[in-house]
Amino acid sequence: MKTTDTISTGNAGLDAILSGGLPSQRLYLLEGAPGSGKTTLALQFLLEGVRLGEKGLYITLSETREELAVVAASHGWDLDAFEVFEFSSASEVLGEARDQSILHPWELELGETVRLIQEEVERVGPKRVVFDSLSEMRLLAQDALRYRRQVLALKQYFSGRDATVILVDDMTSGDRTRDTHLHSLAHGVITLERLTLDFGAARRRLQVQKLRGVDFVAGFHDFVIRRGGLEIYPRLVASDFHAAFSDQPMASGVKELDQLLDGGPLRGTSTLITGPAGSGKTTIALQYLDAACRRGEHCTVYEFDERIATLLARARAFNIDLEKHIESGSLVIQQIDPAEISPGEFAARVRAEVEKRDARLIVIDSLNGYMAAMPQEQQLILQMHELLSYLSQQGVVTLLINPQEGLVGAMASNLNISYVADSVLLLRFFESGGRIRKAISVIKNRGGRHEDTIRELRIDAGGVRIGEPLSDFKGVLTGTPEYTGPMSPLLEDRRGGA
Repeated sequence: MKTTDTISTGNAGLDAILSGGLPSQRLYLLEGAPGSGKTTLALQFLLEGVRLGEKGLYITLSETREELAVVAASHGWDLDAFEVFEFSSASEVLGEARDQSILHPWELELGETVRLIQEEVERVGPKRVVFDSLSEMRLLAQDALRYRRQVLALKQYFSGRDATVILVDDMTSGDRTRDTHLHSLAHGVITLERLTLDFGAARRRLQVQKLRGVDFVAGFHDFVIRRGGLEIYPRLVASDFHAAFSDQPMASGVKELDQLLDGGPLRGTSTLITGPAGSGKTTIALQYLDAACRRGEHCTVYEFDERIATLLARARAFNIDLEKHIESGSLVIQQIDPAEISPGEFAARVRAEVEKRDARLIVIDSLNGYMAAMPQEQQLILQMHELLSYLSQQGVVTLLINPQEGLVGAMASNLNISYVADSVLLLRFFESGGRIRKAISVIKNRGGRHEDTIRELRIDAGGVRIGEPLSDFKGVLTGTPEYTGPMSPLLEDRRGGA
């Protein structure tokens, strides 16, 4: 066998993780707790062989053919496409008629069980074999040494045949030493996990523990089980992606706003828009969005907090017609439920927008909603950093909206992500003449120069307006800024009101 010969697992996501697939004619271990998706992935493996014209054999000690058929039917599959061998009738043990009484696997001697398996393999001559599961073989073996010898004998038996074998283990023995023995015997080990969170749907993830001779993508990879099989989202590695782009600024269409960032955010950078609720963070993002769509660029909004209908209504109130951009295909708005989506699936959605739609502007509203999809903050920071690095290498402008806690006074964010962003726009409320007004300023801009002034921000039916630089403030550092200068630089309502 050539060391470069690989076969597809039948799952595009897993093939990507394995750099193309599994080396053929080897024995692999697929392990995971009950309900993690092992049977579904094993069936995908066999059905891929059927598609390629290869014979498949599913050997089941733990489930009946009827139970297996229920799993297959839930995905629209047919078990008649390959052979299924089950230890459920006396004919498989005694060589008698098929209508004999039921005889369970644990009533057999282990040696007889292995002999029957070998006879079935000789009869079918399969190219792909699934053995489900090793737990029943443990019961038959009684002791660890005999069990390991039989697994080794199976490996040696299949090594002389043109077959790729997957051994399924439900990890119910509770003995980690036995698992270590299996890992040493197998050419590769794939582990599936099912995690139950305090709220929301269960999360599933996959890890390739080892695969000899293959430079696979290490770490955990999120996946979901949907009709049609496992949908696996390979962990995003930003360094694997790079596209040539021009680092020109992205204008907002508002002259004064562009002046704050010396022309606008540069291509391939991320901008954090932070401030208290109601200060205009989302509207500022919509201004950039509208300008990009008018230029014919493709944009995508991931809405964690608001309903899409609410966002569209808000945009109309500020004279921004998002429906027009949606109809033209320039804009896509995706409603995200953080309780139902994993970070891996979210990253996969972003990749699809960038690589399939050529999205040039990505808006995430907001990071609080994204954080709800993550059980630990440190993982959130790392995953967000990798996602932003990927978008940067693709030349995409990313706008991150991060609400701060509180409305006035000293405010803080429950997520310290400002150091990850290339630019930071800070929005605050300030007081002047007994009125509450809004201010906008740039905290940092890695992409180049930026203004260090404080300007007034006003959002009304005419859209976004940015005033002249203001200097007469007091209490800025205390979190409650108050403007004490003349009224002439301050913006008034377009309708002429004070």
